Amino acid sequence: MPTLDELVSHPPHLPVTRALSDIAAAARPGGCAVITAPPGTGKTTLLPPAVAVALAQHDAAVGRVLVTQPRRVAARAAARRIARLLGEEVGGQVGYSVRGDSRVSERTHVEMVTPGVALRRLQRDPELPGVSALIIDEFHERDLDTDLTLAFALDARSALRDDLFVALTSATLEASRTVDFLRASTGEEPALVDIPGDIFPLELRYAPPPRGVEAVGAIGDERVGVRREYLAHVARTVEETVAATEGSVLVFLPGVGEIETVRGNLRLGDIPVLALHGQLSAAEQDRALSPASGRRVILSTSIAESSLTVPGVSVVVDAGLAREPRFDAGRSLSSLVTVPAALARLEQRAGRAARTGPGIAVRVMDAVDVARRPAQSAPGIATQDLTDARLQVASWGTPVEELSLLDAPPAGTWEAARQRLSSLGAVDEAGAATALGRTLASLPLDPPLGRALLASSALLGASKAARFVALLSEDLRVPGADLGALERRLGRGGASDAGGTHAQAARVKETRARLERLAQRLPASAPDDPLASVVATHQQAGSRTREDELALTCALAYPEWIARRRAGSAAYILAGGVGAELPQGSPLEGQEWLAVASIDRAPASRHARILAAVPLSEEDALAAGAALLETRTQANIDKGALRATRTRALGAIPLKSTPASSLSEDEAVALVADHLAARGLGDLGWGKEASSLRKRMRVLHDVLGNPWPDVSDEALACSAHEWLLPWAKRLAQGGSLSNVSMLDALRSMLPWPDAARLDELAPEKMPIPAGGTRPIDWSGAHPVLTLRVQQAFGWTDTPRLVDGRVPLVLHLTDPAGRPAAVTSDLTSFWAGPYRDVRAQLRGRYPKHPWPEDPLHAEPTNRAKRRG
Repeated sequence: MPTLDELVSHPPHLPVTRALSDIAAAARPGGCAVITAPPGTGKTTLLPPAVAVALAQHDAAVGRVLVTQPRRVAARAAARRIARLLGEEVGGQVGYSVRGDSRVSERTHVEMVTPGVALRRLQRDPELPGVSALIIDEFHERDLDTDLTLAFALDARSALRDDLFVALTSATLEASRTVDFLRASTGEEPALVDIPGDIFPLELRYAPPPRGVEAVGAIGDERVGVRREYLAHVARTVEETVAATEGSVLVFLPGVGEIETVRGNLRLGDIPVLALHGQLSAAEQDRALSPASGRRVILSTSIAESSLTVPGVSVVVDAGLAREPRFDAGRSLSSLVTVPAALARLEQRAGRAARTGPGIAVRVMDAVDVARRPAQSAPGIATQDLTDARLQVASWGTPVEELSLLDAPPAGTWEAARQRLSSLGAVDEAGAATALGRTLASLPLDPPLGRALLASSALLGASKAARFVALLSEDLRVPGADLGALERRLGRGGASDAGGTHAQAARVKETRARLERLAQRLPASAPDDPLASVVATHQQAGSRTREDELALTCALAYPEWIARRRAGSAAYILAGGVGAELPQGSPLEGQEWLAVASIDRAPASRHARILAAVPLSEEDALAAGAALLETRTQANIDKGALRATRTRALGAIPLKSTPASSLSEDEAVALVADHLAARGLGDLGWGKEASSLRKRMRVLHDVLGNPWPDVSDEALACSAHEWLLPWAKRLAQGGSLSNVSMLDALRSMLPWPDAARLDELAPEKMPIPAGGTRPIDWSGAHPVLTLRVQQAFGWTDTPRLVDGRVPLVLHLTDPAGRPAAVTSDLTSFWAGPYRDVRAQLRGRYPKHPWPEDPLHAEPTNRAKRRG
């Protein structure tokens, strides 16, 4: 039985062997590398053993090489492939650990894991004891757990494990960007190893659908999906391809539903048609990945794009579609959408046909369509729900902005994740993980399901909790949205196979067994659980039906999806603020409260669509949603006075409203400040003096800046909680907003000691040559002084205000007060334009002085010449 050292010394004939010396040179303690290789080079098979052997040359007591694979089936398949080359069973020198299944031993030097397993292993012990290298395979897929695993590993490497070797591998990696990223993150130069592949001929063919047949569109019931006419065309293309080629055919389709539809359309005689996707059991997946004696057609999701080798495949038929998660941060809803597959994915798929010899790839589209595709799919951190990611970061302890992430999380999605975790009691107000949150982060479940398993185990027992959470972990799209009916049917083992019930029943049974083992190891009550006391009060609440227990478990998992029917409507409002509707004819219609387990966006509707739910009692709704219970005080201004209402609510669901008989001063100020921000400042006590002072302060702030305050509507609304305080008591007692003296409020904002210069910098009035003063208008872009031409005789220098920075604009009028001229330069005006004004007006106003030399004439306030 060969060792890893012997396998690397005498490897099978694979293209990667030509780069083994480069890999050995790169693999050193504390090093890092970026390794690129096209499909079929054998990098997943020989790279991990080569790294293990190279590191052992530096240290005979070297630890394991941990290798992440994007999917469980890929991790198992890769471990089996290496073990087969070693002539041993998995669990010896090579093993794997995936959710619910682990085969390793003390002899294991290479361990294949999913990114989720690696992530939780880092959380459990950031030093990764017994591990010498971390290889992230197929890094280009950029799922959330992969990005976080790398970020946490680099963080731990910088503080605790400077000897950890880290390598990123891919067939379609943006190598230069990744090298730059690792260089910036580690402070050292990463090795770049490019593994050339054997160049087998690959023939690309195109089989676009007939004109008018669209791949994606409306498929009824307000749903958007892959149209049946397109899938029928895919099936015909597969049949024609099988007839015209040899070898097994791998067909890429976006999802399980499409696989079953195409399978039902195929007429291939005695050629076996197998499915390959993540919902199959391990045995069913292994069947598709095992060598066969004859031709086969394998219908696969993206699971076969990378890492997996499907034996005997020399032909690929690609439907050109991918199913990707999208998250609507505004409505806090996730959905899977069908999109055109990116170019990198098309290339990966086509490469499956030419791994071991010449191949043919048939694309069910035309070349123009291919050219319009994006180069890469968007990374998961940019498009997915970040609830689990935020919990993992909170439990890790390093602020997200200090982690080495290729892409930062979108602010809206990151905040939505905080709100959801807060409703679960997993983070505190500052976003730090609670003790409950740290427990949830350690579980191999999404936080909502982990939360439900913890709470329901304490309330219902481990067996029932596991049964219900196993059901909730499914991709639930239930006829009529009746989750209770589905649970009863699955409890009987799937009386009808409509909708895949038998397969689903087997899957739920397997998950239930795993979760029951997990639940039995959990603490009797979750630490720091905000719902513990509420749940405890319900343990003696009398007998519950199984449907009641399912509803409570569902509500504990998804408190923000607790729904109440709107008064006088068939629509529901969710605690998270989203409006939602049941399918037409649903047996749940008319139920007052629902625990919703699955929901998605309805493209043609303003409401979301409920896909699975179960009736819920109000008592259990309030218990499960306890973290969302709050009393809100809302106010409106009625006849200029504050009127307030207190509403008890479960998130966005109002429960009871009563008039607020009294308000505290702080409440009154806060409510009025909100009103001012929404409706403006018009209800306040504005007089001429206040308006004038505000205009002068505005110019001072615009020209001089600090310490002169901003007195715009927005700024005053933002600072209202400060300047409203003197009127707080009267406002709380129902006093009118018009009694708020804005003159006093503005005076309180004047900066000391600069306020003493207010009249110097921005005077309210200006002395004029004829005697007396005239008011200055500060409302426009520049201050304006209006006076008759005769009042300005002898005035040579036009005043400049605000420390000489702002010119005073003079509006000169005729004796009747009508505009005659506008100037901010009197000297120039007297020397030129005045002559035109004099010529035009002296005949109209002959009794008024119009001297030829206005600079030396006597100014006068009199309207007419004396005598």
